[in-house]
Amino acid sequence: MIKFMILFGQPENADSFENIYQDFLALVERMPNILRRQVAHVTGSPQGSPEIYRILEIYFESTETQTEALMSAAGQEAGGELARLPGGSVQLLFAEVYEEGGGSTPEPATSKADDRAEETLSDSNAPSSAG
Repeated sequence: MIKFMILFGQPENADSFENIYQDFLALVERMPNILRRQVAHVTGSPQGSPEIYRILEIYFESTETQTEALMSAAGQEAGGELARLPGGSVQLLFAEVYEEGGGSTPEPATSKADDRAEETLSDSNAPSSAG
C-alpha cells in the first residue's frame, strides 16, 4: 500500500487556509483509486508549538494507482489549489505502508538454565509414591 501525505504548516490566516483547503479536499474526493483518506488536526507537540497544522493522508493500492490519481484531471486541479497556499507552507511525501502485527511486547525468552530450575522445582513438589 502507498500513502501520499500532505503536511500543512501553521497558516497565517486560518479562514483563508480553510477556504483553499475545502476546495482542495473537494477535488481530492473526485480523484480515482483512493482506498482511504485520513485527516489529522495537530493539537500540540511535546516540543512546544508545532509547525504542522494539519496532515492529510491518502492511501492507494500501488504506486501505479497513485500516479494515475495524481495525473487525473481532479488530481491536477487539486495540485493547482495547493499552489494557492503560501510557498513553503506545504510538504508532499510518498511512503510505503507496512502493517505490523501484534501490538504487545513479547515475553522474554527463557534460558535452558531457567528451564532446568523449573523442572527441579516441579520434581520436588511432586507427591511421593511411597506410602
